[in-house]
Amino acid sequence: MSDDDRQEDCIFCRIVAGDVPSEKVYEDETVYAFKDANPKATVHVLIVPRHHYGSVAELAKADPDTLAHIVQVAQQIADKDFHGAYRLIFNTGEDAGQSVFHVHAHVLTGQVLPE
Repeated sequence: MSDDDRQEDCIFCRIVAGDVPSEKVYEDETVYAFKDANPKATVHVLIVPRHHYGSVAELAKADPDTLAHIVQVAQQIADKDFHGAYRLIFNTGEDAGQSVFHVHAHVLTGQVLPE
């Protein structure tokens, strides 16, 4: 992550930069995935783009290839940690439960999840 892509007050920018510890699950030049600190399922992984975008809507408009890549990485995690089934959640906006305004996908799997 270049300094131009990073926001100093963003916890996910700091995690991606290695300034805040996390339990890495996957990384490449585009995204970083790590275990959620407060898991809601047996497998609860967050996937964040290395570049800072505030929401999934902003990411979809600016860089749809990265959004597609996030979905591909989610599938890889589900294939590895379960039998390929997973729930993918993006909270967009404070009223929808978004608490960190750096887009992140929640990958939930590892057991049959209730609706």
